[in-house]
Amino acid sequence: MARIGILGGTFDPIHRGHVDLGLAAERVLHLTSVFVVPAHIPPHRPQPAASAYHRFAMAALTVAGRRGWRACDLELQSEAPSYTSLTFRRFHERGFAPPELFFLIGADAFAEIGSWKDYPDILERAHFAVVSRPGCSVDDLPRRLPALASRMTRPPVDSAAHRTPVIFLIEAATADVSSTAIRRRLAEGLAIADLVEPGVQQHIERHELYTPTVPKRREPDHASDPPAGRLHGHR
Repeated sequence: MARIGILGGTFDPIHRGHVDLGLAAERVLHLTSVFVVPAHIPPHRPQPAASAYHRFAMAALTVAGRRGWRACDLELQSEAPSYTSLTFRRFHERGFAPPELFFLIGADAFAEIGSWKDYPDILERAHFAVVSRPGCSVDDLPRRLPALASRMTRPPVDSAAHRTPVIFLIEAATADVSSTAIRRRLAEGLAIADLVEPGVQQHIERHELYTPTVPKRREPDHASDPPAGRLHGHR
């Protein structure tokens, strides 16, 4: 049976924390593929600063050279809000059964699963692979989400035992970085080396993404000034 990882997000920009999360899930769940799926219209957060084109390009640069990883424009093809339940439906329509899909997500984001569209039915449409993030360990999730505690388990995957989707808890170290922090650093003219893949950094710099544009200073046009606004002795 295929084991397809789905790593979704706004990716504005995609960073090392996203990569660490995907690698941790890939390693412990023995995923056969990882699809990195940029959201088009994120329903729960402000609209992205970078265009869909640039965010997909950065995702493609991030997966380049990683065997089994690929950037997927499934959500970018639709003008509808990028609800995860709709993404699952699109994968199902392409022939993937729920037990074959593993949605990769940080523990901090999964803690808010109760606010997601189509909850709790969404938990039947794919496995959820929840990975610790700095400040939010998967060890805390059974306490924070007691209604889901009975569905939580630890790897490894037993294909015979997990023919229906479950919630895998994965304790792993992931980079302490966020897209918000990266955008803030760029706006302040600070370096982002080691926070994103080198190709992503080059793309951001080449296209001057997340850098505030400084309006050009308008030179005074004395000829158009009203007489009262001119300096004495100037025409």
